[in-house]
Amino acid sequence: MKILAIGRNYAEHIKELNNQQTGEPVIFMKPDTAILRHNEAFYYPDYSQDIHYEVELVLKISKEGKNIDEKFAPKYFDAIGLGIDFTARDLQTKAKEKGLPWTIAKGFNGSAPMSDTFLPVSDFADLKNINFSLQVNGELKQQGNTSMMLFDFNFIIAYLSKFFTLKTGDLIFTGTPAGVGPVQIGDRLVGFIEAKEMLNFEVK
Repeated sequence: MKILAIGRNYAEHIKELNNQQTGEPVIFMKPDTAILRHNEAFYYPDYSQDIHYEVELVLKISKEGKNIDEKFAPKYFDAIGLGIDFTARDLQTKAKEKGLPWTIAKGFNGSAPMSDTFLPVSDFADLKNINFSLQVNGELKQQGNTSMMLFDFNFIIAYLSKFFTLKTGDLIFTGTPAGVGPVQIGDRLVGFIEAKEMLNFEVK
């Protein structure tokens, strides 16, 4: 099982980080050791002083495929969950300044809290109109809708499959909307797809 992730998929998030739109998806990966399940606490690591939350919808791959045509992409994922792409922003900034990869900043242990529940695609009337959000200590911090994505689910599946054989059980983080920010020890993060609570965990 692998975790593939899409960066810079929401225009307002690109602006808030003073990044540039690239015209194609920015791709990175997280190891399976990044996953946190069962609403386990996230323990703030001592090698960063600037961990940021980024809430994202997560696709679960249901069928092996490569070089998938975009029109057939819906056959390759069957459920949608919610995840947090924790980012060590200070480590990422240092790497970007040197033109180096940001693997450590995105893939460190526990950097991918994920909902235990994945909702069947059939639960959604329109995959291009899914609301999701994140509250920190009861305050709404991020709110997104898939209509705001620069690259939709089908394009993401097709694009990734050019380079990586997608296998059953693989997970795809699809990008975060605007509103990212730092977490502190003691914070509680609660994430939703529509009105359904999907994540609820503490930073320790």
